[in-house]
Order: sequence, then structure tokens, then C-alpha cells
Amino acid sequence: MPQPVIDVIIPAYNEEASIGKVVKDIPKDLVRDILVCNNASTDNTASVAALSGAIVLDQPLKGYGNACLKGMEYIAKKPATAHPDIIVFLDGDYSDHPEEMPDLVKPLLEGYDMVIGSRALGNLEQGAMMPQQIFGNWLATTLIRLFYNYQFTDLGPFRAIKYDKLMEINMQDRDFGWTVEMQVKAAKLKMKCTEVPVTYRRRIGISKVSGTVKGSLLAGHKILWTIFKLALR
Repeated sequence: MPQPVIDVIIPAYNEEASIGKVVKDIPKDLVRDILVCNNASTDNTASVAALSGAIVLDQPLKGYGNACLKGMEYIAKKPATAHPDIIVFLDGDYSDHPEEMPDLVKPLLEGYDMVIGSRALGNLEQGAMMPQQIFGNWLATTLIRLFYNYQFTDLGPFRAIKYDKLMEINMQDRDFGWTVEMQVKAAKLKMKCTEVPVTYRRRIGISKVSGTVKGSLLAGHKILWTIFKLALR
């Protein structure tokens, strides 16, 4: 089997202390382009990412989904012959372990359409996830199982998907509902999905979402709203 073309999309908002480590730990023999989508950062995220070897895309509109969509837009503008086979998403806060990417993409080479890196199945460092995150993941994945009969254990950001399947999903969410939208739509389209255990450590810096009560409530509300909204379509 020929080596697949893999591009990586990393949304990043004020991650100057961590983004260089993330980029440097990505297996360079595995990927073609590393796209850091600089999401209205007010620090040196963009320059650190560029110095580390990433392609930096500026997205002035705040929102996790907006940043990811910027990366997808950049890829979509290329000629069809230059499109990747696989897209990998991961966060820019160094909580994920980029060196685990070969294990993440392996099921795609075996016929799966999407792979979620599951923190629930892997090695979760104490304190790496807040209690509200753990509960929210459990609730969301339980609802997905009840509505669609798809077994997920996590909404983890570290994930890989075949490019053509990502285009078929037609992602729309611009903020906190990004990951759950992808999983719900994949389930509705009956894509072949699986999970692999991943290691998850405490992030560098304070989370912009789970690090505050307001952020946690907004994210939780959006995730649940997204599940129910898509269930009614």
C-alpha cells in the first residue's frame, strides 16, 4: 500500500508556550503539511508555529470550529490531485501526544473512515481533564449511542479522518460543537468508525473552555444542543 498523504490541522488560540512543542513532536516522516490555524491570538503563537516549521493560517474569527474550517478551506483550494488522503486534528496546548499519530491513523489504512483518539480508553494524567469534562463526555457519548447506536467513549480532539469522508460530513459548527458534530454526522452517515487509546496530559497554560465555569457551561450547552439538533434532522 502506498504511503498516504496526511495533513494536520491544529487550531490555536494564545498557545505560544506550547505550539512549538506540538509541531516538533509530530512525526515528520508521516505527514505532508502541518497547518496551525491561528485563531485571533494576541501572543506569539503564529511566529512560534512558523519557526517550528508549520504553515500558519490566520483566522481572525474566534471559535474552535472557525479555526478548523480555515485549515479545511486552505486544503480545499488546492487542485484535487493535491488533496490529502487523511486529515489529522489535534489541539495546540500540548495535552495530546503527537508522537502517537501512527497508531491513530493505522485503522484508516485498514478500512475505517474515522478514528477518535480516546482519552477514556488510554492513559489519562491526573488532573488533565476536569470533572465536568469527564461527565460531559460520558453524557454526550451516551446520547450518541442511544440515538444512533454508535459506540464512542470520548469526544477527544485528537482524531483522524479520510479526507473524502470529511468532505461528505460537511462540517458547519464554528465553536464548541465541532467535535461532536463530526461524530454525530459520521454516525448518521453510517461511516465505519473506531477508537484507539491515547495518552493525555495536563495542558500547558489555562484552558479557554474547561478552565472557567462559564466556558464549561457554554461548551456543555453547545454540545448537547448540537446532538439534539442533528437528531431532529
